[in-house]
Amino acid sequence: MSATTRSAAASASPATASPATASPTGGPAPGRRTVDWRLRFLALSLIWGFSFLFIKVGTEAFAPLQVTLGRMVFGTAVLGTVLAVKRQRLPRAGRVWARLLVAAFLLNALPFSLFAYAELTIPSTLAGICNATTPLFSMVLSVVALAEDRPSRRRLAGVGLGFAGVLVVLGAWQGFSGQDPLGTGLALIASASYAVGWIYVRRTLSDTGESSLSLSAGQLALGTLQLAVVTPLFTSAPTSFPILPVLSVVALGALGTGLAFLVQYGLVREAGPTIATMVTYLVPVVATAAGVFLLGEHLTWNEPVGAVVVLLGAALTQTRSR
Repeated sequence: MSATTRSAAASASPATASPATASPTGGPAPGRRTVDWRLRFLALSLIWGFSFLFIKVGTEAFAPLQVTLGRMVFGTAVLGTVLAVKRQRLPRAGRVWARLLVAAFLLNALPFSLFAYAELTIPSTLAGICNATTPLFSMVLSVVALAEDRPSRRRLAGVGLGFAGVLVVLGAWQGFSGQDPLGTGLALIASASYAVGWIYVRRTLSDTGESSLSLSAGQLALGTLQLAVVTPLFTSAPTSFPILPVLSVVALGALGTGLAFLVQYGLVREAGPTIATMVTYLVPVVATAAGVFLLGEHLTWNEPVGAVVVLLGAALTQTRSR
């Protein structure tokens, strides 16, 4: 995820890329696109959904922090290149950079690392499902942090339903057997970190006057710097570079973090923020399919059923009373 000048929702997926950015009028922006927005919507769902598979494959050869650092490096390279091509500049105000430093930690460095550590012990399918709880955490936290965001009964019911779905996913009636509690907890904390980061961005970076691309490039650059400092302290240099893990890390960064931002930004401008944030609900479906069919991960009945309940709850939390 990345910062934006107008955050449209606190529910974007972010295991992976960036927040939605509304057009100045709050709806679709005019303009002609060479690729229909529905195809880009599908592409974004696939990119973000496959990110959990890329993390799993990457951690087979590299330490979690190394996977995250590589992801940030390639994501920053993509946005930096686009920024240069469009001849836009990075933010100049020191106050903006200070706030981006916090946003980079909450929306990139911390959750990306936690998901990578989580997938050492849990399947990518479960990580993808846990990521879908971000709107639930956003709803709970917004009640405290955003005084103007008062929940309706329907939205509160959505929170309860969503967390009940989490218990179904984890098989609570079986004593959570078969699931690593630490790995699952790390994935849920990562999702909560996205929610905290979204609220922070909404309160501190919504009216900077900078472009969304500029803020996002700066945020990813700071997240890369954070990880570049920490990673050598806690990991040893890799002794080999197997082709599949390397390609997975490159794809995770260039596609899941860099290109995904650009695709979503275009979606918001053309189709509006509501449509763009609906990608969130397809990500766990893609992540589950990729894990089962490509990685051979085992799936029990309660995981897809619980995931549906989680997504229904998340959808309810995004409704607004009239």
